[in-house]
Amino acid sequence: MKHLPDDTIVAISTPPGEGGIGIVRLSGRDAVSIAGRLFDSPRGVRLHSAKSHSIHHGFVIDGNSHQRIDEVLVSVMRAPRTYTREDVVEINCHGGSVPLMRTVNLALAAGARLAEPGEFTRRAFLNGRIDLSQAEAVMDLIRAKTDHAERLALQQLDGRLSVRIHALRDAVLDLCAHVEAYIDFPEDDLPDLVQTELAMSCMRIVRELNALSSRYHEGRLYREGAAAAIVGKPNVGKSSLLNALLDSDRAIVTDMPGTTRDVIEEHLNIRGIPLRIMDTAGIRESHDLAEQEGVRRSLRAIEGADIALAVLDGSRQPDTADRELMERLSGRKLLVVINKADAGIPHFMLGNAGISGSSVQPGSPFQVLLADGSAAQAIAVSAKIGTNIEELKDCIKSCLLPEENRAAGSSRDDLLITNIRHKHALDTAAGALDRAHASIRGAEAQEITALSLREALDALGEIVGIVTTDDILDHIFSQFCIGK
Repeated sequence: MKHLPDDTIVAISTPPGEGGIGIVRLSGRDAVSIAGRLFDSPRGVRLHSAKSHSIHHGFVIDGNSHQRIDEVLVSVMRAPRTYTREDVVEINCHGGSVPLMRTVNLALAAGARLAEPGEFTRRAFLNGRIDLSQAEAVMDLIRAKTDHAERLALQQLDGRLSVRIHALRDAVLDLCAHVEAYIDFPEDDLPDLVQTELAMSCMRIVRELNALSSRYHEGRLYREGAAAAIVGKPNVGKSSLLNALLDSDRAIVTDMPGTTRDVIEEHLNIRGIPLRIMDTAGIRESHDLAEQEGVRRSLRAIEGADIALAVLDGSRQPDTADRELMERLSGRKLLVVINKADAGIPHFMLGNAGISGSSVQPGSPFQVLLADGSAAQAIAVSAKIGTNIEELKDCIKSCLLPEENRAAGSSRDDLLITNIRHKHALDTAAGALDRAHASIRGAEAQEITALSLREALDALGEIVGIVTTDDILDHIFSQFCIGK
């Protein structure tokens, strides 16, 4: 950004469209005086003398024409007890685009500058109110699609990640101090006991870093979600399954094969994971041009999905088309959904071995042996009458997030890494500490050890913004909406 840090900025901070209330926010040294030029109070209130954290009724007026623009409530908040640690004024207008834009234009004419994306939060970071990981949590909170994602964003915004990173960074800083003290006195060699303690400390910090980094897969799923493709032959109940998962009649269901000609997308919450689910056209050979295009789109949807829900007709044995579908899905994350299991499952075989209905407990996942000898998790459901749909949701989550990818004893309150930037920094720090450990054990020059420790220190500093560049800040805050 080329602008001066003490510019006063203005933006609409509520989403576009019509609503009961729309907020115009100003922040900066002249925020109160600029807002005062637009504000007319029937009770004679002057904003420049208003107390901090007070709210005042009045009108936005055009100073040139003296025309009333809107009836408003104006909140005055004085530095440093504000979001940006600058003077902040919020003008609560009616939520139409015309009064909001006219208020913004009047503020611009009075000396404010239009805020850039994320500039309010960027100022909060630059002024020390929040660190960089907390600033990123603001956007995560805005974009959260499930309660679990919201909870994770709030934990990060509250500073739980910051506290952990600062503690780890302090531990690395302590190692740096020990090593660099001996560099200052080159005639003294590191005693064996000190070398052993430093090496052990390095590895202890590495284990903590790796434990945090390993939670990224789980955190990313809650933050970004996943994509699932419902696939199978025509008329096995794919659209019925989509409707059952959504608990609504989203897709057309008929007894005629090939009803679905295009990919239908919807979003739902699967046990805290935002899931984009796609009902695809039945995969089969066809001379119908529209159906052929639908099959091609289905195959593209499978390619881009994190998991495939392969739907089979549980009322009959799998045929060649079913087996060809399974071969096409080989190597992908797969959940076999045996539909139409209203009266139980007959002896059912996909590969060289099978399962019998008597071995399947209602609502419990089981294993199906595939033609290539591998096993896939499966569950029997009836999409038509809604049997085992909740259990299916549990299976989808367990396939997306296997137990080995969840930390031992994890709970909803455990700290999760949700941002790939944080994971890269953690991995960089762990790698640098590994090198420091190797140089200590190899009795290399202490300067080499110190260099690796400094690299780890900088990597951890990047997470909370102690070490950063304008390019990093520009990239992060450009993803914010204007007004936040």
